Amino acid sequence: MEDRITKQLAFALELDKEKNVFRQTHLSGHGRNENDAEHAWHMAVMAYLLKEYANEPVDIARVMIMCLIHDVVEIDAGDTYAYDAEALATQKAREDAAKERIFALLPEDQQKEFTALFDEFEANETPEAKFAHSMDNFQPLILNNSNGGGDWKEHGVDAATVYGRQSKTKDGSEFLFEVTDQIIRDNIRKGSLRASE
Repeated sequence: MEDRITKQLAFALELDKEKNVFRQTHLSGHGRNENDAEHAWHMAVMAYLLKEYANEPVDIARVMIMCLIHDVVEIDAGDTYAYDAEALATQKAREDAAKERIFALLPEDQQKEFTALFDEFEANETPEAKFAHSMDNFQPLILNNSNGGGDWKEHGVDAATVYGRQSKTKDGSEFLFEVTDQIIRDNIRKGSLRASE
């Protein structure tokens, strides 16, 4: 086989490992923990579905590929729970090392392309990256809400912490942040999310 297709298939097979990285978020209907591949697929489809709510016009294909690859680094780095301050302190270093190893499996032109897309997502400066971040925040929020806020309850998270995490949602979609705000308020009222102290 040609070297190019050999590298591409090695990368494709490496992606399969993302299915074994489990997140803190549970599937709707009080299901098992969601894996990274399911999260990425779900938010990519949601990005297409909800594109009309982006603050600015976006190249939706670019948003979707960012959604699909943004957590590939967790194959090596593992999932970092959004509300785990200790793990968040080392997240960037772990993910940078993973990015170098995993994208190096690709042919050089695609390695550069995927690295640039990943870095664009991380920088969160373009309309596409901002909207992709909105999906990254909004997708687990709606799953958690569908489960009565159980993940927040389990980890003792308060509303201020959730609002802090959701601040990037507003950068990509003011409208989806309004929906987020309503979901947070509803969960405070129901007692599944602690009011801020």
